[in-house]
Amino acid sequence: METRGSAWQVFRAFFVLGLTSFGGPIAHLGYFRDAFVEKRKWLSDRAYADLVALCQLLPGPASSQVGMALGLQRAGYAGMFAAWFAFTMPSAVLMVGFAYGLEYFAVDPQAGWVLGLKAAAVAVVANAVLAMARSLAPDRERATIAVGAMILALLIPWVAGQVAVIVVAALVGLFWLKASPPPMLMWDRFNVRVPRWVAVLALLIFAGLLIGLPLLASATKNLGVDLADIFYRAGSLVFGGGHVVLPLLQSQTSELVSHDLFLAGYGAAQAVPGPLFTFAAYLGAETGLGITGAVIALLAIFLPSALLIVGALPFWEKLRHAPKVQRALMGVNAGVVGLLAAALYTPVFTEGIPDAMAMIIAAAAFVALAAWKAPAWAVVIAAGVLGYFVL
Repeated sequence: METRGSAWQVFRAFFVLGLTSFGGPIAHLGYFRDAFVEKRKWLSDRAYADLVALCQLLPGPASSQVGMALGLQRAGYAGMFAAWFAFTMPSAVLMVGFAYGLEYFAVDPQAGWVLGLKAAAVAVVANAVLAMARSLAPDRERATIAVGAMILALLIPWVAGQVAVIVVAALVGLFWLKASPPPMLMWDRFNVRVPRWVAVLALLIFAGLLIGLPLLASATKNLGVDLADIFYRAGSLVFGGGHVVLPLLQSQTSELVSHDLFLAGYGAAQAVPGPLFTFAAYLGAETGLGITGAVIALLAIFLPSALLIVGALPFWEKLRHAPKVQRALMGVNAGVVGLLAAALYTPVFTEGIPDAMAMIIAAAAFVALAAWKAPAWAVVIAAGVLGYFVL
């Protein structure tokens, strides 16, 4: 395992991902695994799966939270900010640019290059599911948990289904998996440099803003404070990532942004890399506050995730070393494989493979990733170019 790095190292790694990570939050987890588990070996599969499980249980965008945690572990608070900024800014800038030049930058979500990028996302997620299954579900018991988790996630295709999968997999792991978990090696640890008092303070700030911002917005009647309140609550109370937050944002911003503008921005968000939560920057810009509104909305929707990661990780890292918790996590890790497998089918495969040509691109991308060990960013760019000409 590499030694800890600098914030600049973290920034460079995540900036490439921010430019090339298409396909939504589940695909992002596949890109992250390829970049930080396979290529750079910043952490083990076991540590990565434990981190993904934690972020699935927290409100907010899971992929962005995983990125923040990786930056925090690698280079402290500066690394956490660098990971978020580098991964988020490319799509945020594109979305604000779209808000300012809507009539000039109309993006067709069915354009060939967009479909090619979605096909590449299928390959990235498939490669991640296969690799994680080999590591985290290697025996018949955990393979059974993984398949059961996939079935449950497909039968309950809502946020409640994701939470239920994690909880049930933990209980099954605790009471059914008799074998002791393998010893946690140094590589399996996810050490974070966060004192306990800082973690508690972060959780108190999270709760204080959740309670205080609505009161402040009501008292001041200021549009900027209103935006901070709307987007902070959206980032605090929604589980499941970007697509789940859209109905809440639409209802909360209906008096500020027209339905047509909302849908236009949502269409553009499907065609840019990075987290879908950067849709907030577009909405903030469209409220009439321009760049100021975009910055307020973007910071407000991601701030809860940062506070929760800082608040939860120190306790989580200590908790996951307990023997009973480790058995439960064996089940949870298998459940995460099942969750990713379910997401591979829907929405990644169902949206990314509309025809035979898209399937050909996805298959070629998978071989490039799994057999030839090509970097994910190169595969994504090649798939987008190929899609432009043949889809």
